Amino acid sequence: MSVASFPSSFFRSSVWFTAFAVWLVALWFLSGRPVPEAPTVDIPGFDKVLHFTYFLIGAILLSIALHLRRDPRRASFPWSLLVVTISLAAIGALDEWHQSWIPTRSGNDLGDWIADVLGSLTGALACKVLLQYLPKHSTP
Repeated sequence: MSVASFPSSFFRSSVWFTAFAVWLVALWFLSGRPVPEAPTVDIPGFDKVLHFTYFLIGAILLSIALHLRRDPRRASFPWSLLVVTISLAAIGALDEWHQSWIPTRSGNDLGDWIADVLGSLTGALACKVLLQYLPKHSTP
């Protein structure tokens, strides 16, 4: 599939910022629910994999949104990497604090937060690689 076959809205930063906002609302909703009593996966560290993956997705959404902005100073890779990693690290910390108030949740888990930060960093770095394959002037 060529880049030209994507709808032009695909290249608007507002679409990606909206997707990131949906990601953020979903995080708040998922974290605000008590852990269900259904059987869970009993693999050591599996929750860290979930944290890593969820924050990797959030980092990709935010990185693409920042990349598609019109301001070239604020679309540079170092700036984007810093903004994405720090923003998602703060969101991860707030998420852990939020979970500490939810019955049956154990918040303030340093391991979960580290998985959040590593997922964010990995997502931002992966996005740098992915965005190299898009044409420079593909935005409308």
